[in-house]
Amino acid sequence: MRRGPLPPGSGLFFRRPPARTDPPKSLHTGRSGAFPASVPRFPCFLLPALCAICVALSGCSTSSARKVIALDRFQRIYVETRLNENHRLDELLVAQLRALGREASSGPLTMMPEKTDAVLTYDARWAWDFHTYLIDLTIELHTVHPRKKLADARYYQPTVRPKPPAEVVREVLVPLFKSP
Repeated sequence: MRRGPLPPGSGLFFRRPPARTDPPKSLHTGRSGAFPASVPRFPCFLLPALCAICVALSGCSTSSARKVIALDRFQRIYVETRLNENHRLDELLVAQLRALGREASSGPLTMMPEKTDAVLTYDARWAWDFHTYLIDLTIELHTVHPRKKLADARYYQPTVRPKPPAEVVREVLVPLFKSP
């Protein structure tokens, strides 16, 4: 058994990797620094166009509306309040329906007035990304008795800069209730 210090690089636990024998790749030195010659350079004039495309696509939203029949004869509309929804969308829906010339009120289904022509139900999905915003809103309009669907609409906005809920409600309801 050998005693004494071990020669450098011959440790039992720490071995040095073998020395590289291949020569380093040639480097291209230009204004942007040192890059390997095999890496293509990105054309800088495309950067503004690429940024403009990204900004334009980040604001995409989809909206759809379908009517089974014309909704002109439905003047008194009741918005069914969702008990688990704390963002007061029912109040925004009522305000927009009144702005469109309809008589509207909201509350639980058990509090619906007697002379209601149609019931509006909604389903909202909210997201949080440093602030809470409305990402998806689906509404359906039904007759009171029997409960048959008259119209439906959906708005979906998976964007970084979303629209405020009042504007989303306007974009959903106006296509349904506007006169042809």
